[in-house]
Amino acid sequence: MIKFVFLDLDDTILDFHKAEYDAISDTLRTVGIEPTCDTVRLYSKINRAHWERLERGELTREQVLFGRFATLFSKLGAEGSPEKTQEIYEELLSANHPFMTDGRWLLDTLYGKYRLFVASNGTAKVQDRRISESNIGGYFEDIFISQRIGYDKPRPEFFEACFQKIEGFSRDEAIIVGDSMTSDIIGGIRAGIKTCHFNHRGQENTLGYYPDFEIKTLRELPDLLEKL
Repeated sequence: MIKFVFLDLDDTILDFHKAEYDAISDTLRTVGIEPTCDTVRLYSKINRAHWERLERGELTREQVLFGRFATLFSKLGAEGSPEKTQEIYEELLSANHPFMTDGRWLLDTLYGKYRLFVASNGTAKVQDRRISESNIGGYFEDIFISQRIGYDKPRPEFFEACFQKIEGFSRDEAIIVGDSMTSDIIGGIRAGIKTCHFNHRGQENTLGYYPDFEIKTLRELPDLLEKL
């Protein structure tokens, strides 16, 4: 029986892809760069690569936050301050919190049936505001953000720190649900809990790690959890 449900936030409950697109477009425009589709896609590619390096322990969080903009400016042949650009972007992103399809419905459905927890690698300042302004904080028993924990998903230390804070926790009764194979699923596997990949983009798995379960829509999750 499942009692403890860890939910990733970005691109699982809240639509980070849309929030990122809007925030980076406005940020680039503010610093004098035309946010064409190609430029926004380039940023997304650079950003994703930087976060994946963080997950592998190759970069610090500060190197990710500033380095992604330094790399972008270099690729575009543009001048700009990575630190100032990060400050602008962080403010715009934190104010943007659209839901994934059925994100709110899922929380309403699971609330009261399971002990719910956020497990996020996002920046604490950004996630705090997004959680507050989207009015979802009350659904969760606790909110675990890697910047505060001191370790990032998928490191086992992140999960161990979370487990130690939960009264009566049992690995056998826990599951993590998230869209990221590299942080959520690999992290859950290493931590010894069940894993459910929210594969809403139909991504091919070439990593050699396999989730216990896979769903394509959030509507599938409540029935799955009831069967476990």
